[in-house]
Amino acid sequence: MSQYRRERIKELLKEAISDILRQMKDPRIGFASITSVELSGDLRHLKVFVSVLGTDEEKAETAKALQSASGYFRSEVGNRVEIRFTPEIVFRLDDSLEHGAHINKLLKDIERGAK
Repeated sequence: MSQYRRERIKELLKEAISDILRQMKDPRIGFASITSVELSGDLRHLKVFVSVLGTDEEKAETAKALQSASGYFRSEVGNRVEIRFTPEIVFRLDDSLEHGAHINKLLKDIERGAK
């Protein structure tokens, strides 16, 4: 399979999951957004990285709710995206945005200390 086709499928899956996430009414799911996805070479497994705003407890609750709804997500993705096999979906919390903000704060603190 060409790299172009694989990337196109990956983007279609990401868009579909983002759309499903926006439409969900589960109160356990906080303010979450899809940051990236990783699709296996055989298109059978999809890791979805989610950024969640809130406390550690809210993040854990959102991650738990998303994982329990993975079957629903898979079913909906299967209805929206026309591919031979709908991949197994696994959700992972992505804390890269928070990590980047923490690094920026540390750099600003260093800069203020140098003046």
